[in-house]
Amino acid sequence: MTDKQNAPANNGKKVGRAPKLDNGFYSQDIISVSQFTRENLEYIFGVAEEMRAIVKRVGSTDLLKGSVLACVFYEPSTRTSASFIAAMSRLGGTVIPITQGVQFSSVSKGESLPDTIRTLESYADIIVIRHPEMGSAQIAADYARKPIINGGDGVGEHPTQALLDLFTIEEELGRVDGLNVGMVGDLRYGRTVHSLARLLCLYDVQFNFVSPEILRLPLDVMNEIRNHDLPVSETYDVSEIISDVDVLYITRVQKERFADLSQYEEVRDLYVLTPELMEDAKEKMIVMHPLPRVGEISYAVDSDPRAAYFRQMENGMYLRMALLAAVLGKA
Repeated sequence: MTDKQNAPANNGKKVGRAPKLDNGFYSQDIISVSQFTRENLEYIFGVAEEMRAIVKRVGSTDLLKGSVLACVFYEPSTRTSASFIAAMSRLGGTVIPITQGVQFSSVSKGESLPDTIRTLESYADIIVIRHPEMGSAQIAADYARKPIINGGDGVGEHPTQALLDLFTIEEELGRVDGLNVGMVGDLRYGRTVHSLARLLCLYDVQFNFVSPEILRLPLDVMNEIRNHDLPVSETYDVSEIISDVDVLYITRVQKERFADLSQYEEVRDLYVLTPELMEDAKEKMIVMHPLPRVGEISYAVDSDPRAAYFRQMENGMYLRMALLAAVLGKA
C-alpha cells in the first residue's frame, strides 16, 4: 500500500495544500504547478520522451496493465479527457470515463464531491478530475486515499496542461532559459495561462502580456512573477510584441466565464493571428494554443511551420502517459 493509502481518514477535515514532489512522483497528488522543481520537470520530460518513443515504435505497452483510471469531468473537455484516456489505454490500463455524461451520475442527485471521490477510488487506482470550482482538486485530494490529478479547477490551475506546454517549448526550441514569452487573449480567466506563467517562474524568461483591460492577468499571478524579479510588460496590441517573442501563447476568450455576455461580445474577436501578423515574427519561434480555438488564430496560419499547437496537443498524451506511470510507480 502507498503512503496515501496508509494515511488515516481525515474525518471531513481538509489536510492542506499538496506538497512539493521532493520524494518523486510515486503515489503523489498532482494539484498545482507550485509542487514542481526544475529537477522534477527534467525527470518527467525524460519519461515523456521515452513514452513517445514507445508509441512511435510499437504503439502501446503493458506497463500499467491491471491499473484503472477514473476520469471525472464536471466540465466539458475534449483534449484533456481524451488524452488521459488514450494515455492510460496505450499504457495497457483501463478507464472509468465519467465525462460528458456526468449529469447522469449520482452528482445529479446531489452527491457531494468527497463522496463521489471516495466511491470512485474504491474502483480505481488513480483519479483525474476537472471541476468548475477553484480549489476543488485539492478538496478531492484531501478526502482521497488514492492519487488525484487536477485536470482543471475553474479559473484556478491546469497543471498537466502547463507541463505539456513547457515540454513543447523545450522540445521545439531546445531551451527555456533566456526566452521571451508572449501571452495573448483571456489572461484573467485562462487557467492554462495562470499555470504556465507560474511554472515559467522557475526559469529565466521575459513575459509579455497582451489583453484588454477586463481580461488582464490576475494580480496574484502577476505578483508571483514580480517576486521572482522577472521582466514583465503589458500591452493591448499584439503587434507591439510579435517581433520580439520566441513563444506566442494564444488563448480563446472564454464565453462560459462571463456573467455579462455583452462584455464577452466586446472582446471576443479582439485578437486574431493572421499570416500578415506572422510576417513580423522571428523565423525561429513558435505559436502555441491550449485549444479549442474560436477564431483567434486564422486557419491560414496552420501551415506555417512555426504553428506548434497541434504538436503541442500530441505532446499532451506523452506527458500524461509519463505522469500516470510515474504516479503509479511504473516509470
